[in-house]
Amino acid sequence: MSDFEKELQEMVQQEADKPEEALPSIEEQKAIVAELKRLEEAGELTPEVLEAHFGKFSADDSAPIH
Repeated sequence: MSDFEKELQEMVQQEADKPEEALPSIEEQKAIVAELKRLEEAGELTPEVLEAHFGKFSADDSAPIH
């Protein structure tokens, strides 16, 4: 097995060990969208607000997947 294949296998194993974040229900998603639209119309939609809602779905290491 080459070094590249070993690194790839290690990356797969690291991701497999992390628990998967559950997606919000449809009702919760609708509430989030309504709140984000309200904030956008008020000019209060900031990166910090988006991070509060969507940060938990982002990878901690921010490594690109492509």
